Amino acid sequence: MNTKYELIMYWSEEDSAFIVEVPELAGCMADGQTQSEALINIQIVIDQWIETAKELGRDIPKAKGKLMYA
Repeated sequence: MNTKYELIMYWSEEDSAFIVEVPELAGCMADGQTQSEALINIQIVIDQWIETAKELGRDIPKAKGKLMYA
């Protein structure tokens, strides 16, 4: 995995799957039956998110690493 964006992973009982969110990329999330599958899927979604942003001429946020919440 070559992403430097912060990833947040959690288990969703409702979906019976692991969910991965990328807070720095609005709406960017993926799921998987295992943690490994979810990580593979999020890399695909991140790549698609960035490709779509480029096609639409939108800014692509620079990865900030660990985000701090108050």
